Amino acid sequence: MLENNPGIAGDAEIVDEAILSRRSVRAFLPDMVDDDTIRNILSVAARAPSGTNMQPWKVYVTKGETKQRITDAILNSGIRAEKADWDEYRYYPTQFFEPYLTRRRANGFGLYGALGIGRREVDKMRAQHDRNFVFFDAPVGMIFTIDRRLNQGSWIDYGMFLQNIMVAARGRGLHTCPQAAFAPYHRQIRPVLNIPDEEIVVCGMALGHEDTSKPENAFRTDRVPLEEWVSFSE
Repeated sequence: MLENNPGIAGDAEIVDEAILSRRSVRAFLPDMVDDDTIRNILSVAARAPSGTNMQPWKVYVTKGETKQRITDAILNSGIRAEKADWDEYRYYPTQFFEPYLTRRRANGFGLYGALGIGRREVDKMRAQHDRNFVFFDAPVGMIFTIDRRLNQGSWIDYGMFLQNIMVAARGRGLHTCPQAAFAPYHRQIRPVLNIPDEEIVVCGMALGHEDTSKPENAFRTDRVPLEEWVSFSE
């Protein structure tokens, strides 16, 4: 079908490239992203589907001093990431199991390997994790929240909205990194952004231009072959 319609084939290539080139960038250039571009990305992303069109997302866009206040509030809290309390929702299982344990380890070892961090260099691992809280030096840091009265369906909708942001950013030559690491620090973030108690901090996201000189950005994750997770029936 695509080969018989060059227009559709061209559109598919553009969309596929935006999706395939999306990845979690962990080092950004200081080059600023203008507000109009951010607004355009978010407006496009808001076309994500949501049950009965509830549109459960709320976004706090931060730059400059406000973004720095979030960083300071978290890093000066004295709460290490491994001790942070996931009291609003749990992102990961309490105990990892296969095949997810192997995939998680491969991801961690691959990233730290790219950075030259050995498996026993815990302090260096912690320092790298703490770079989440400077939004990996991106000029724009976003914090996402959801009304705590909403149910799991709205969280599914939220994931589609977040993906739309990341793909729309790629369409504009920008990169992102979605960051669940912010969620346990909602007590530190709330007063900075005046987030009301009825909102749960879902995650953060860094947005900006990739620093291609940094080794962590050379790391690429793999994907499980289609045959391992898809079945076709007629």
